[in-house]
Amino acid sequence: MVAKQQAKAPPRKAAARTRGPSPEKTARTRAAIIKAAMAEFLECGFAAATMAGIARRAGLAKGTAYLYFDTKEALFTGIVRDVITNPLDEAQQQEIGPQEKVADYFRRTLLPAVRNIETGGRAAVARLVVAEGAHFPFLADVYRRQAYDPLLAHIRRFAQIARERGELKNDTLVRHPHLLIAPLWIGMINNGIMDPSHPIDIGALFEAQIAQCFGTAAPRVPG
Repeated sequence: MVAKQQAKAPPRKAAARTRGPSPEKTARTRAAIIKAAMAEFLECGFAAATMAGIARRAGLAKGTAYLYFDTKEALFTGIVRDVITNPLDEAQQQEIGPQEKVADYFRRTLLPAVRNIETGGRAAVARLVVAEGAHFPFLADVYRRQAYDPLLAHIRRFAQIARERGELKNDTLVRHPHLLIAPLWIGMINNGIMDPSHPIDIGALFEAQIAQCFGTAAPRVPG
């Protein structure tokens, strides 16, 4: 008796592979969400801003925005990281030259970022924190941890180096590094709140403060 051969099942089709977005597209989408969130927060305020509104500004579905940031708080943290922390880290990672004075080091590394503090969006983020930080302590806490405290620590560290080198007459800047960044806050408040029609050149103000703190002449601007 010949056994019946079992019919072979048809071969299964391989499951179609789905390709995820490229790293470049992912980065572009994330940047678009960050930009839209910043515009939404500045126009509507943090309380009234919505993830749906942010997604619309970015030209995305709301679900797509949630894939990158699950809350408004996470979005604000991303804004601070991208707009302030990352540029600040780049400046702080630069080494001081063997013969470079600390005042010149600050001019070389910090001044470029200060000069575009308005156009780069950093001033707008700071003013948002000033305006809404009392009602939303999370905003102030994120800004302090990621931007404010690290910058003060950086200034204090190099002020101590300058003091040890004899480039500072006393330890005032070591004890109060806030003095060096005070012009930034004066300028940001003036330009966005107190007197926007008469904006201050924050870069020039910061450079003048370096000269005051270190007792050095600020480079003269031709013209």
